[in-house]
Amino acid sequence: MTEIQIADHAETLDAVARHLGAARRILFITGAGISADSGLPTYRGIGGLYNSGLTEEGIRIEDALSGDMLAIRPDITWKYLAQIEHNCRDAGPNDAHRAIARLEADFATVVVFTQNIDGLHQQAGSRRVIPIHGDVHRLRCEHCGNRETVPSLEDRPLPPVCPRCEGEMRPEVVLFGEMLPEDELGRFYDELEKGFDLVFSIGTTSVFPYIAQPVVWAARAGVPTVEINPGDTRVTPYITYKLALGAAEAMNALMERLGAAA
Repeated sequence: MTEIQIADHAETLDAVARHLGAARRILFITGAGISADSGLPTYRGIGGLYNSGLTEEGIRIEDALSGDMLAIRPDITWKYLAQIEHNCRDAGPNDAHRAIARLEADFATVVVFTQNIDGLHQQAGSRRVIPIHGDVHRLRCEHCGNRETVPSLEDRPLPPVCPRCEGEMRPEVVLFGEMLPEDELGRFYDELEKGFDLVFSIGTTSVFPYIAQPVVWAARAGVPTVEINPGDTRVTPYITYKLALGAAEAMNALMERLGAAA
């Protein structure tokens, strides 16, 4: 984004910065767009990797990355998981991840509810992260329950084989058609019950109800909501402040304003 585009959003940025400066409990809901400045492709939305067609097998990416496909054709599911992992492997947190981590150090409570499986929020230093879809670098044996955290899938057979029992391992991620993890969902609902006084939606098209609903609930309760996304999404009609900017650009501009006000 250019300085001119930032200037176009100056009034909105000023207003959001004022809310940030006064907030005690802040919720960040994040999707693939927040990691775009780390070099990771989004899978939907502007510039989405799978926007315009089917996979090489002639199926939708949602079907390739589904629990049903893992059961009957694990080679297909692991092929696309390996693509995702390869993209994540050398990426590091960007300014948006780091800004959220800094806010956590400066404010009473900052909760990150992320769809991303890249682990970049944690790498940036955020501690209250709820990775609702898991982590692509964590594996679990479906036979003996052995768990591993692996830095790379590059030297592993696909599907990976358990080093303990030689059973087939699965990714500790939520595939399409699978249930969300109860522990992580419970943590999120516990945080929602405590309430938030500012809610951000960053880099997500909000196609899943559990991603959109917290924004809708906040809006109906009179809680200010902020969307950082170059395009409009399903939650845009409920948003108090819309920043049609990239995540890193917008968060840098907000942090500059907070610094100037300190």
